[in-house]
Amino acid sequence: MYAPFIARLNPALRELSPYSVEGGQEAAVKLNQNESPFDLPASLKEAILSEFATEAWNRYPDILPFKGMKAYADFLGIPESHVMMSNGSNEMLYTIFLATLSKGQKVLIPEPSFSLYHKLAVLLQADIVEVPMHEDLSFDTQAIIRQANEHDVPFIVLSTPNNPTSRSLSLEEVEAILQGTRAVVLVDEAYIEFSREESAVPLLDRYPNLIVLRTMSKALALAGMRIGFALAQPALMQEIAKPKIPFTSSRLAEITLRHVLENYHLVDEAVSFILRERARITKALARNDNIHLFESDTNFLIIRVPEAEALFRTLMQQSILVRNVSGYPLMQNCLRFNIGLEQENDLLLANIRETLS
Repeated sequence: MYAPFIARLNPALRELSPYSVEGGQEAAVKLNQNESPFDLPASLKEAILSEFATEAWNRYPDILPFKGMKAYADFLGIPESHVMMSNGSNEMLYTIFLATLSKGQKVLIPEPSFSLYHKLAVLLQADIVEVPMHEDLSFDTQAIIRQANEHDVPFIVLSTPNNPTSRSLSLEEVEAILQGTRAVVLVDEAYIEFSREESAVPLLDRYPNLIVLRTMSKALALAGMRIGFALAQPALMQEIAKPKIPFTSSRLAEITLRHVLENYHLVDEAVSFILRERARITKALARNDNIHLFESDTNFLIIRVPEAEALFRTLMQQSILVRNVSGYPLMQNCLRFNIGLEQENDLLLANIRETLS
């Protein structure tokens, strides 16, 4: 009975499906959403909540979370005018795409990459220029530059380190793309803390067409708080701010951010643990002839196995959740799983070993 009304909605919706997580979000060993295995210490949570209790809950927060933006600018050592905070980096992506794209405009997205980029481009009825990764899932930098110029692309999106491939661009490659094209270049650094490569943040002063995206959901273990940032020169930032929804970041998020930045040793310790476990798991998986392991620059690993769906189901029966990413281009029969606690990683390895022996 609602068909006539549905037919009048944005026609781009016909190409899309609602976001879902296959297997759900509850399991004894949950390794399917690239989260940190470490929650904040109870004492730190108590300090955060105690400060938040003094806030006036009947009043709106600032239009933009200026205190949080200053805290992060000071942490990075860049001007406050270069920083905008959002309700998670996903909200910032919606804002940036609204500011840069409209119907018929072009956006270049390396493939495979974070699925939300494609979804936003489709919703805005933009034309997507896809540049395939190499077979080893590394970026084809020269093809990105060539295709951007051949199609006169005004907007390029680079997830580096990239989800779902776990590979990075070098800083030199990012700069080559900035220099070699006439596009606004978004560098999504959600996993930068785990990378062997340098951040693009030092390039901000030299390139007015650069936007760096950051999230507090991964290394900073604040996925439940929804904190993200865009970093850019003021002239570009002023344009990005125009479609930004006001009042989307709570004072609780600002207070939490400040406390975590003041206790950043917790982040350093967590990242060190994750990198050690990444190396240990990589070594263990490399011994199995039935597994092709891709190089990782993130807090997750990608493996190719003979039957990814079968292994995914077997692990799920043991209450171990991983992500089947076989639907992405170049990633047939691939699974993705983030680094968990040591005992979680051991359970995963044991089950993989038993299934693929």
